[in-house]
Amino acid sequence: MKKIEAIIKPFKLDDVKDALNDFGVTGMTVTEVKGFGRQKGHKEIYRGAEYMVDFIPKIKIEIIVDADTCEKVANAIKEKAFTGKIGDGKIFISSVEEAIRIRTGETGKDAV
Repeated sequence: MKKIEAIIKPFKLDDVKDALNDFGVTGMTVTEVKGFGRQKGHKEIYRGAEYMVDFIPKIKIEIIVDADTCEKVANAIKEKAFTGKIGDGKIFISSVEEAIRIRTGETGKDAV
């Protein structure tokens, strides 16, 4: 099993979610996060005063998938989250040793 964590722009969430549904992804965790990378924030003007916004709002998606479908799912996220502009986000993939469903005690793929 693999864990895919994707940091994307908030307005791309619905496109990514629809693509994941097409792959049969049955569950995901979505978190509103803030951060910066090469983008380094931006300046905004509020009531005539200019101020720096250091942390940009993003969406973090976490899903667990079979190792077989991991690459296809990651490519779908990459395709749907792409705008071609700075700050499109990142995708991180890591191995998952074990999963346990608390309610039933199922383990491994059955727990996901």
